[in-house]
Amino acid sequence: MSDRLSPENRILDGGLVGILRAEVEDVFAVAALRVPPKEPQGTIIFEGELLYPDSEQVYATIAERWRRLEYTPMLRRGDNTIELVAMPGVIRPKPSNPWINLILFIVTVASVLTVSALNEGVNPLENPAGLLKGLPFTIAFLAILGTHEFGHYFAARYHKVAVTLPYFIPFPTIWGTFGAFIQLRSPTITRKQLFDVGIAGPLAGLAVAVPVLIIGLMKSTVEPLPPGGGFIMEGNSIFYWLAKRIIFGQALPANGMDVFLHPLAWAGWSGLLVTAFNLFPVGQLDGGHVAYVLFGRATNIAGYVVVAAMVVIGIFFWQGWFFWALLIVLVIGVGHPPPLNELAPIGRGRKLLGYATILIFIVLFTPSPLTIL
Repeated sequence: MSDRLSPENRILDGGLVGILRAEVEDVFAVAALRVPPKEPQGTIIFEGELLYPDSEQVYATIAERWRRLEYTPMLRRGDNTIELVAMPGVIRPKPSNPWINLILFIVTVASVLTVSALNEGVNPLENPAGLLKGLPFTIAFLAILGTHEFGHYFAARYHKVAVTLPYFIPFPTIWGTFGAFIQLRSPTITRKQLFDVGIAGPLAGLAVAVPVLIIGLMKSTVEPLPPGGGFIMEGNSIFYWLAKRIIFGQALPANGMDVFLHPLAWAGWSGLLVTAFNLFPVGQLDGGHVAYVLFGRATNIAGYVVVAAMVVIGIFFWQGWFFWALLIVLVIGVGHPPPLNELAPIGRGRKLLGYATILIFIVLFTPSPLTIL
């Protein structure tokens, strides 16, 4: 037993340590305990072994007992033993205000509708009725974003993880929005929960984006590129290139020809781009959740490799990757926090689906999404 203490984490109540230990001894055999010096005050690590094979049931039992003591448990593998971490505090999520979600959604609809009408050559100030031309893209693109976020939402609700409704972000980009997000108000307990919540969004969004893209491409035309430039060309991913090859019978762009996108095709392509970005295996992006479940704490190091790769790709392909790299470092985060119970297995099916998701990211990734000509 280590009695090394530091100003960062001092255990002042030896009786509390004894109570915490007594509450778990019928489900967790404590061999030693230590006080980590660089953790929040009151954190204790019990080292030992589970007395029952079902780590989820053991965790639930300890969590219920420690909740009365205002402590939250974490189960993880140490170097040679199981670590039961006693973390001071209990998260009691407060309900969010759905009016904020509704207002942001209405503003985002207006923003996307206006921008999509402008993309169709309509000046809404001179011709307000012309906004209707922006409806196909607006409905399709927001359906993709909404389905993506509600995939996360319903997966979280299924696993009883506290979660907010989607927040849509109006922003003056070429889409009229900066996307949408949900906020988890309580931590995930198992890797299964983390995996399901993370992967549900991209898969749900793809279920809408792919048919929207195909229908949109079938409504699009192949025409000569304007010789004088003055337009934006969307980039090719492996999937998008193959879709055009199958539908139009030729590789595009080629020989001065390219597809001129119907608004539905533009929405579908944009949905694939959003999905690909979310599947980057870094931080708390959807791909970061999947990668953490598959590869554990090694993904925290891999996250810096991903950010560095974004910078390199930004140098040679598209400078917009500099912005995304900065966003990840400053806002999203490079590392990934662990679930509260790292011991529970995820099963072969989820592993295979996780590897399939990595393949999906590869075929959707677009090195140079947009080129101004």
